[in-house]
Amino acid sequence: MTSSTSRAAADAYSAVASLYAGLARDDLERLPLDRAVIAAFAEHVRAGEPGPVAELGCGPGPVTAHLRDLGLDVFGVDLSPAMIDIARETYPDLRFEVGSMDALDLADDELRGIASWYSIIHAQPQEVPAFFAEFRRVLAPGGHLLLGFFEAGDGPVAPFDHKVATAYQWPIDELAQLGREAGFVEVGRMLREPCEGERPLRRGHLVMRLADGVH
Repeated sequence: MTSSTSRAAADAYSAVASLYAGLARDDLERLPLDRAVIAAFAEHVRAGEPGPVAELGCGPGPVTAHLRDLGLDVFGVDLSPAMIDIARETYPDLRFEVGSMDALDLADDELRGIASWYSIIHAQPQEVPAFFAEFRRVLAPGGHLLLGFFEAGDGPVAPFDHKVATAYQWPIDELAQLGREAGFVEVGRMLREPCEGERPLRRGHLVMRLADGVH
């Protein structure tokens, strides 16, 4: 069941969908470290069994398209119909669906990879374990998960004003622990400082693999 927090965030993004799409489209071109961690995730996925990959919380679709360019059989899912409309118009050769990350219309073990690129940031902290549980359900054992988020350093999980909707910073160790509790094994992590023009918050990235025998 989609949480009220997720629905409120989706409505907020729908209200600014066109503006957001214009701002987000070229983000990766100026972020070499982000491209590097996405490329590492894609390489891990390609090294395993073939199968589909989902970008969950795909917004207007630029990261989905980038993953396609890296050789993945990828589609995008987002709870905002307005964002999905823009993604379909911008990338007509790709598949995009309206759906919620905590209640996916996918079979168990269907995916070989999941990218959640700054898409769990609006979930209240107590809701995040349910997202990991859904990731575990739809991801085949040995499949890989990529998380992008705002990192809290040594501080606790903390809300901040994201302008679109309230978002949360996470200590990377705490988020990695939630992944381990859900059956994921950490493959690697990357932290970077904000670039010029970005909000002054550290970025965190985790690549995790679903352990064999989990389900």
